[in-house]
Amino acid sequence: MKKIISILIILGMLGWAVYDFIGSSEDDTISKDSSDSGDETGIAIGDIAPDFELETLAGETVRLSDYRGKRVFVNFWATWCPPCRAEIPDMQKLYDTKDVVILAVNMAESPDTVHPFVEEFEMTFPVLMDAKSEVVGTYHVQAYPTSYMIDSTGRIQFMRLGAMNYDLMVQELEKME
Repeated sequence: MKKIISILIILGMLGWAVYDFIGSSEDDTISKDSSDSGDETGIAIGDIAPDFELETLAGETVRLSDYRGKRVFVNFWATWCPPCRAEIPDMQKLYDTKDVVILAVNMAESPDTVHPFVEEFEMTFPVLMDAKSEVVGTYHVQAYPTSYMIDSTGRIQFMRLGAMNYDLMVQELEKME
């Protein structure tokens, strides 16, 4: 019985990943329009990204504003999320090959759940723990994964609901300062 359940879970995860990858459309992707400008803080394209402070899985305190001057990829994810699992290897590849800071914000899961996941996927970028879902609330995250790409001036240049592949990550990253 356990074997059947395991197979069904794996097939479900695989099916969801394929559906999400093939079904990805421009409706899920928002890029910056060159006419956008403004100095307000918010979560819209062109806004200054709301600052936040969280602890990493290793217990270090990190602020988004610490990375001003660098391109930052903020990704909201969870260990139980099949599309999140599907995009983690591409995020790691991006982190290893491009000049970008990745901040992987885990939603309110236990470090006991997250540590084995990080080890399994060999994640070397910072994993931030949003234990009270405060940052998830600030960014109005309604689906996992949700990603924001923030340029070196702190402005949101791209937002995506759903998993991204490496090519899309690189494409959007290269558009930023």
